[in-house]
Amino acid sequence: MKQTQNLKKPKKTPKTRTSKPRRESPFRKLKSAFHKKSTIQEIVREPTAGGIVFRLTEDKKDIEVLLIQDSRGRWTIPKGHIEPGETAKQAAVREIGEEAGLTRIRVICWLGKIHFKYRRLEQLVLMTTQIYLVHSLDDSEALVKEKWMKGIQWFKFPDALDAIEYEDIERLMLIAKKKIRSGEYS
Repeated sequence: MKQTQNLKKPKKTPKTRTSKPRRESPFRKLKSAFHKKSTIQEIVREPTAGGIVFRLTEDKKDIEVLLIQDSRGRWTIPKGHIEPGETAKQAAVREIGEEAGLTRIRVICWLGKIHFKYRRLEQLVLMTTQIYLVHSLDDSEALVKEKWMKGIQWFKFPDALDAIEYEDIERLMLIAKKKIRSGEYS
């Protein structure tokens, strides 16, 4: 009869590596030298204003919303910086005129404000945009886009919701639709 031995294998001790720094490739060093972000030196607040501009179709059944396409190809609403001595409402009217060429408009009400931030070189820019509901009064008034814009057009409301790039503006568009449907614009 054969005897089987129950041999225990010795426990392996984990190998320890010497903490030798990993060599960085010359390409990685060069890349990191060009992509280093400088520290933020300044926080800048930029107040802006704009409008959700709408009109009704000829049969008065559908709402159309004006959107502009920015230089990066994103669809948004006309908006811009508030000039010194100007109210947010005045800035919204001015920006709609400058960015869309619309002058026969009426501000219905304030819808809310949106906040966002971005980095501009060594600045952190905190932007607050006051948004108004604006009725376009002349359907025959031609749209005129600024040179920096890629596009400008009227969208049926559901298409405008699909096209808009910013959730905060989308939320305000839904509030605007309720106000328009309830007759608050007339």
